[in-house]
Amino acid sequence: SSAAMASFLTLLGAVLCSLMVSSQVVPQADFDLQIAGKWYHIGLATNAERYVSRRGKINMGTYVITPLPNGDLDLLYSSVYNGTCRKMDKVANKTDVPGKYRSISRRTGHLSVLSIVDVKYDEYALTHAVNTKENDTYIVNKLYGRDADLSAEVQEKFRQFSLQTGVLPENVMFFPKSDGCPSLSLVLPEVSSC
Repeated sequence: SSAAMASFLTLLGAVLCSLMVSSQVVPQADFDLQIAGKWYHIGLATNAERYVSRRGKINMGTYVITPLPNGDLDLLYSSVYNGTCRKMDKVANKTDVPGKYRSISRRTGHLSVLSIVDVKYDEYALTHAVNTKENDTYIVNKLYGRDADLSAEVQEKFRQFSLQTGVLPENVMFFPKSDGCPSLSLVLPEVSSC
């Protein structure tokens, strides 16, 4: 029917529009490796069904970012999901553009092009990823904080950015705090004093 066709074209227009906005998203101009260290994963915004279906079940996790000698970033993520501690380690490969990285998920096979869009190194970081697998493309925006709490202004900035990149308002999520996994640092056995 022409109504169905019209709604399909509207949807297609919205998808193309959000992808067009994505292509205009650029990393922060003076990006540098002060991004290293521990970050709390505070917010997520995406229309991807695999995340949306888990809305309300995801708790705040942590990322430890370690720059590698070749310019890549090692990302060690840990979170508690359904009562169990999950840890994932992935390498984001640098591109010719500072603050822009590429990685392929070993688990899902998705190619992710990640841009670190806005970062205040002692406070927050906002990232934008375009993930592609075969003909499925979706956007994932993430908000990180050096502390588990971020100001309402920063959260609103993230919300507005996500809406501009085509994420539906109800798919902008902020995670409840959790104790998280036990510390990521290796615990060395105490050396007895004798």
